[in-house]
Amino acid sequence: MELGNIKDTFDRVAKKQKLSSSKSQEVIDQVGHEIENALAKLQGDPASPVDQKSILVELQTKLSIIGSQSQLEGSQKELNINLSKYTKLLEKSFNPDISKAYRNVDFDFHTVNQIIACHFYRQGLFDIGECLTNESGEPEDTALKSHFLEMFQILEAMKARDLEPALNWVSINREKLKQNGSNLELKLHRLQFVEILQKGGRADALNYARTYLAPFASLHMDEIQKLMACLLWAGRLDSSPYSELMVPSLWEKLAEELTRQFCSLMGQSYESPLSVAIAAGIEGLPTLLKLANVMAAKKQEWHAMKQLPVPVDLGREFQFHSIFVCPVSRDQGSEENPPMLMPCGHVLCKQSIMKLSKSSTRTFKCPYCPAESSVGQCMQLYF
Repeated sequence: MELGNIKDTFDRVAKKQKLSSSKSQEVIDQVGHEIENALAKLQGDPASPVDQKSILVELQTKLSIIGSQSQLEGSQKELNINLSKYTKLLEKSFNPDISKAYRNVDFDFHTVNQIIACHFYRQGLFDIGECLTNESGEPEDTALKSHFLEMFQILEAMKARDLEPALNWVSINREKLKQNGSNLELKLHRLQFVEILQKGGRADALNYARTYLAPFASLHMDEIQKLMACLLWAGRLDSSPYSELMVPSLWEKLAEELTRQFCSLMGQSYESPLSVAIAAGIEGLPTLLKLANVMAAKKQEWHAMKQLPVPVDLGREFQFHSIFVCPVSRDQGSEENPPMLMPCGHVLCKQSIMKLSKSSTRTFKCPYCPAESSVGQCMQLYF
């Protein structure tokens, strides 16, 4: 694909767009100038009567000479021609038909509608999510919606530097957060302490620390001592050794951590399943389209394959489960070819073991150590 040609065509379109915009502004300024002059004449000295009709005729003549419509049409026509060429080049260079990259499978509209509605709830677009469920005839998940509504209200409050809703939530869910190994409550109280120290003064901050930070002293003494030292810098914390406690990004990071914990307690993923699915599809689409074109050229059908003949690397951010690749065959483990643990502790895929044992007719030597094993001694592993 010649990306250089695409860039050159785009640059030409951009240049024409700038010229068209400049020409349009020039014509508008000319017309505006003539109209302002005509208005000034019409609103002249009341003691000196003017011929309004002659002024308007003169204005009309000048506007006709300017020919604003023809000038605008000319520049816009040149822009449209170049834009049309650019669009055709994009269609020629990039295959817009992505239907080749998916298989004909049973489509579960109910599940997809729920995923889309849940995505809107996550974004705080509750009216749109409710409209979708109503128009699609899906039963509304009231509990899920109320949870996301609560989370959205907490996050909106945090954007306004109000931590009270967040502190109330962590207080209610303290035990569950502890089970998750989260110290979110301490971080929220630390942020609130710093806010009080900056706005309310040393005495208010000290009272807050005695009430809310003292329970954390046994496990987080270093953190508490650090916060107590901040009392010496009341009103000038930004120039203290603890100025990192005032970095605005702390609010964003804490909002992200609260979202993670909130979703975890709900049994929901932190990332929207819809966003993840679309992002993964975009990442893998070029490989799938190339595969479809190659298979079509060879007059082979790939839709019926249980496994793709080429790897689709989606990156670490899309890896949610452990996978096993056999060190002998280089095949990825599957239900038909699961990983098997040998007595020596090494792991191979089942098919590799069957080949080494001549279909279970004899013992075989481990490819990585001198130990010998039989198929009956191997155990299937589950990831």
